[in-house]
Amino acid sequence: MSSLRRTEIASLLKEATINEDVLIKGWVRAFRANRFIALNDGSSFGNVQVVVDFENFDEDLLKEISFHSCIEVLGTVVESQGAGQKYEVVAKEIKVLGASNPDEYSLQPKKQTLEFLREKAHFRMRTNTFSAVFRIRHAIAYALHKFYHDRGYYYMHTPIITGSDAEGAGEMFHVTTFSPDNAPRTEDGEVDYKKDFFGKQTNLTVSGQLQAEIAALALGKVYTFGPTFRAENSNTTRHLAEFWMIEPEVAFNDINDNMDLAEDFSKYLINFILDNYPEDLAFLEKRILDMEKQMPKEQRRPMPLIETLRFVVDNEFERITYTDAINLLRNSKPYKKGKFEYDVEWGVDLQSEHERWLVEKKFKKPVIVVDYPKDIKAFYMRQNDDEKTVAAMDVLFPGIGEVIGGSQREERHDLLVKRMQEMDVPEEELSWYLDLRKFGGCPHAGFGMGFERMVLFITGMSNIRDVIPFPRTPGNAEF
Repeated sequence: MSSLRRTEIASLLKEATINEDVLIKGWVRAFRANRFIALNDGSSFGNVQVVVDFENFDEDLLKEISFHSCIEVLGTVVESQGAGQKYEVVAKEIKVLGASNPDEYSLQPKKQTLEFLREKAHFRMRTNTFSAVFRIRHAIAYALHKFYHDRGYYYMHTPIITGSDAEGAGEMFHVTTFSPDNAPRTEDGEVDYKKDFFGKQTNLTVSGQLQAEIAALALGKVYTFGPTFRAENSNTTRHLAEFWMIEPEVAFNDINDNMDLAEDFSKYLINFILDNYPEDLAFLEKRILDMEKQMPKEQRRPMPLIETLRFVVDNEFERITYTDAINLLRNSKPYKKGKFEYDVEWGVDLQSEHERWLVEKKFKKPVIVVDYPKDIKAFYMRQNDDEKTVAAMDVLFPGIGEVIGGSQREERHDLLVKRMQEMDVPEEELSWYLDLRKFGGCPHAGFGMGFERMVLFITGMSNIRDVIPFPRTPGNAEF
């Protein structure tokens, strides 16, 4: 084989020189009539067509080339004779780097169900659908770092192992070096965590927010992006046991600043994908439209994928209070006709069906709901003057409902202590958190965006397990 350096297919498809020799490597997506190889190396959605003059190649070599064989090709770039791409490569030399036995390979060159591909998760990134999803996932991660870096934020790595429960939900994975059969006990028969590795009971984090507040009250503007964990025994299409969270925290911001940031950030991420990944989005949209042809109308998406994304970026987000949202819902036709599955009443959290009605039917734009009842929100949220609500917000999108939840934080020491006592949050375990209010505290705000939830929205996938490479769910910890 030539000493030429490898050319990535993405670069070749974008710009090449006619009659120039190139060295390309990749996996065979199709081999038609022993003459045309569709080759993909993962660098782009598109394949390059390799033209093989079978009379110039050994028959045994060509027999080794099948669906998803890995090959190396030295060839000459020519103008494509077919539609869909400018260039193709006429092969001079071919080397098989890795054969693939089509009789034993679990993937076949045909459409596969997502359920089947979840069972073959070590192969699913090889499909058009999942290669598109994971290219977009990468791009969203890049875009979020660029968004915050360009605006003067500092990236904080908050602990994965922690002794605090930021949400107070209690559904946490415990971290210990003890054997379950031989853990040391106290005189009361309880596990003696003082003898454990960290000298106390520890867990995998559910949020980096509390630690991000430490950084924000020193550096001004920070954000976290890291894995979080929930030991919730749920097998729905919206839940994972391990997922990633983006959590900005900003000193001197109030709830209105927080809403502005959430809107700007959301639009930036979506615009980045619209501008830079049109091929992947077009493929995913077509996939959804083809799939929905077999579905009842009421189960289809409210809009095609790209239109849904434009629905977010082209509209100003409507901002309403929780109380107004409840009143609108109770006066709506679906509520009066009993079409909502869940009841609507003040003091109860909104369900996805309620959120989607506000976005898709009432306002026809994304919605931010603010000022929730304090009894359904976390202890750290700033209490409003009405003493019934807190400065909390949820950002709602079409088709999916909530994508961001956040709040202005309670910076008043006495009110925070009182709220912690009301909610049985141990003051001694969070004494450092209270210190932030006692020594140079200030108004500040932040939010959390579930990364996979945003990837789910942008790609149009229907199950959150399909937008993370290796999903962790009840009964499933493969790879």
